[in-house]
Amino acid sequence: MRRPPPSPRASRLLLAGGALAASPALFHVARAQAAPIRIGFPTPLTGAFSAEAQDQVRAAEIAVKEWNDAGGFQGRRCELLVRDDKLNPGEAATRTLELIEKDKVNFVVGSLSAATQLSINAVCRDRKVLFNSISQSDAINEAKDWSLYTFHEALNPHLTAGAVARYAFPKFGKKVVYLTADYAYGHEMVRGFQRAGQPMGVQTLADIRHPLGAADYSAFLPRIQSLKPDVLVLCNFGRDLVNSAKQVTDFGLKSGMKVITPVLLYTARQAGGAEAFEGIVGGTSYYWAMEDKIPSAKAFNDKFRKAHGGAVPSDYGALGYAGVRSVLQAVLNAKSTDSVPVSIALRQLKYDWYKGPQSYRKCDHQSVQSVVIVGSKSKGMKDKYDVFDVLAIEAANEANLRSCDELGHKVTT
Repeated sequence: MRRPPPSPRASRLLLAGGALAASPALFHVARAQAAPIRIGFPTPLTGAFSAEAQDQVRAAEIAVKEWNDAGGFQGRRCELLVRDDKLNPGEAATRTLELIEKDKVNFVVGSLSAATQLSINAVCRDRKVLFNSISQSDAINEAKDWSLYTFHEALNPHLTAGAVARYAFPKFGKKVVYLTADYAYGHEMVRGFQRAGQPMGVQTLADIRHPLGAADYSAFLPRIQSLKPDVLVLCNFGRDLVNSAKQVTDFGLKSGMKVITPVLLYTARQAGGAEAFEGIVGGTSYYWAMEDKIPSAKAFNDKFRKAHGGAVPSDYGALGYAGVRSVLQAVLNAKSTDSVPVSIALRQLKYDWYKGPQSYRKCDHQSVQSVVIVGSKSKGMKDKYDVFDVLAIEAANEANLRSCDELGHKVTT
């Protein structure tokens, strides 16, 4: 008995199946096209900087969702793979290696420490995977640590401390004491203040260093008081900034000197409270109230509010958003997920994701951007999010960065 001929639809399915069977490469290509674009995101979810790290993740997830909702790249969606680096350079290197070798990430964005970002960058550089750092560091832009795959979305200490110094020293005085966290971030911030202060005749009375994660600053405070500076600079971060600000306030130092800090964190101010931070002035990459004058800030804040019950993003949250969004935009511009073409596209990117115009400097891939000077409020706050006054904004200017030649980059014209 003869079988009836297959229907036209069945014939097409048989032909398609036969083509795939005969050409397994086509099958693998189809699978590759549908594979997600993976971004590894190492950051210290535990430890002294955990509040800032968690906000980085929240905002980075918004960038991923926004990109996926817009269709992704050639049908490929993005996945964010978050890993806890525990604020430890060795742990950061291990987690990054796992992300690259085991999880097969296409790119890495993250970090929240000068030391951990250098170890993450070393792993990415050796394996030719693009890394966009969202934490402050001067060293990551220097030629010895840099590569084609290295990008720095965050401010750096030279730029941040310089902006605060140019605002604060002419107003508050030229005799300065630094209370400094004894690691790369603190050291680089002091250097930035001193370099900016030198042409103004600013005098360093002392650079008093404390261990990272210190809980008790009482041993340092009498010496600071005896030196009688015009300005005390708290060159520390996260929980260290909160603890030192509280103890400086309790000891009564504010009555005899102005207290400033290079990075006045929104999360630290929320944790420490109005009294501890009263009168303290510092720098930041972003403050949500910029939305009154900058449309991109309003758009970013609205996305964050919608995703997180009306809460506003922090400065480091904004960096998590921008770090991921910049890389994903470069994927679209390059029409590729390979690190070299994406790197080339990223260094050509001109963007305004949340704070006004930004671009990457060609020689070192540092994001050229504004620095916001804020003062902590203790009165007249409209709500719990209204913690700072915006005192000034130093506009984006490549001239405020260390030169390419100083960083060791040979620039040809």
